[in-house]
Order: sequence, then C-alpha cells, then structure tokens
Amino acid sequence: MAAAASLPTVFAALGDDTRWSILVRLGSAPASASALTRELPISRQAVARHIEVLRAAGLVEAERHGRELRYRALGARVSDAARSLEQLAGGWDARLAGIKAAAETPPE
Repeated sequence: MAAAASLPTVFAALGDDTRWSILVRLGSAPASASALTRELPISRQAVARHIEVLRAAGLVEAERHGRELRYRALGARVSDAARSLEQLAGGWDARLAGIKAAAETPPE
C-alpha cells in the first residue's frame, strides 16, 4: 500500500467543487467514471482527471468489476483530515479563550 498523502494534498483535493461533488457521490455508492459522467456536467476526461487527484490524495480507490472500474470513497482518510482540523480548531479555541480572559481581566 502506498504511503498516505500529506494533509495539504488531501485538502487541495477537497478544495475543488467538482472533486467534492464526486467524493460525496462516491460516499453514497461506488460508481464508474462513465456513470459519474452521466451525473455531472463535465466530460469523461475531466471526471478521470478529478478521480486521479482524489486517488492520489487517498480519498478514493478503484475496484474492478468485470471490465469496469468502480470507484468508492475512503471514509478513513476523510476522518483523518477531519480530526486534524478539529485539533487545529481546538488550539485556536484555547488561544482565543486566553485572549478573552486577558481582555476581561480588570487592570490592577
């Protein structure tokens, strides 16, 4: 198995509206690139490029079904990214609470 993509790579992949739509769609059920093309207002080649970015970020994997490749979302990688954001937000919350406490402390 390849090493996990860095978080900036994951967030860059998630930062595109079309890739986000593809990931959300694949989160509900696996689909082929052809099926995604029928559902999205973009070309088959554009779908393939977006899927490749999502695969490189570790957000999607392919499974062969006969002659067709079906893609599915990998929720674990999305969960990893969400946990990282929660940790970052927690640090900010703690700093803001400290600033608030300092601002509300009466001068001596």
